Amino acid sequence: MGEALRASLWAYPALEVGHIIGIALLFGSLMVLDLRLAGLGRALPLEALARLALPVSLGGFLLAAASGLVMFAADAAGLLTHPAFQLKLLLICAAGLNAALFHARGGLRKVDGTAFTQAVLSLALWMGVIACGRAIAYV
Repeated sequence: MGEALRASLWAYPALEVGHIIGIALLFGSLMVLDLRLAGLGRALPLEALARLALPVSLGGFLLAAASGLVMFAADAAGLLTHPAFQLKLLLICAAGLNAALFHARGGLRKVDGTAFTQAVLSLALWMGVIACGRAIAYV
């Protein structure tokens, strides 16, 4: 599959577009929810916002992960040793763990100082993922 991707004029760029759309859906919707959890936009009902944002975030993640795995197949050996790629994977795991811990401790029913910290951490982790993704092309 990797060879076919490298040989095609349009396949890899199309995957990149899908990957970017997935990232935009994931990060954009999470940013709105995390900023609300961090105390901004308190007039917005948190549960209603979460009902909209969380499915969009999950869909964006699935699109980004699926397209990312296919792009990975085009250069698996090179990416596995790339420091920015390794850090990106580590940050994705940390962001996933942060989200799992947020939901395990009560999620939207327990909006407190820990939820604030997890929201800010979520934003920082996903910004790091995006930065590492871009660095792969340049480092």
